[in-house]
Amino acid sequence: MANIVVVFHSGYGHTQRVAQAVADSAGAQLLAIDADGNLPEGGWELLGAADMIVFGSPTYMGGVSWQFKKFADASSKVWYTQGWKDKLFAGFTNSATMNGDKVTTMGYLWTLAMQHSGIWVSMGILPTNNKAATRDSTNYVGGYGGLLTQSPSDASPAEIPKGDLDTARAFGERIATVARSRS
Repeated sequence: MANIVVVFHSGYGHTQRVAQAVADSAGAQLLAIDADGNLPEGGWELLGAADMIVFGSPTYMGGVSWQFKKFADASSKVWYTQGWKDKLFAGFTNSATMNGDKVTTMGYLWTLAMQHSGIWVSMGILPTNNKAATRDSTNYVGGYGGLLTQSPSDASPAEIPKGDLDTARAFGERIATVARSRS
């Protein structure tokens, strides 16, 4: 079985709920970046032992949260030794608006993985973009490069649309399948 780690920051609990859905369906371990931008003790070792790393961050003001950025900057020590070279990577983001410049965040996560000489795993799930589609449809937000989810700014984490959580679970299944095929 592949060792998958979902490393994420969540400011208000929405991104954490998405991370949990991805991790549950992928059989992955969760690794939360705290409010100060730090990993818990043993976090770097957990990532070093992973076959696949899944990045998750909310989209704030068109990019990753500062806490995720602090983690990414600290990963330069691993980058210098190419410690994550040839690992599989994937990513996801959540924001309050349907677009919310999520593509900028996904581009950042992808670039971080590429700087670490990683191999990116895309969604592999077509969007539901027909007239019958509803907010509860799978991949309604329409991500290709990674998982995109949306939760209104006045919604609790419990109110994330069913379709987004179903998409998160389907994405988790995909990354587990791809990771298993390499191990």
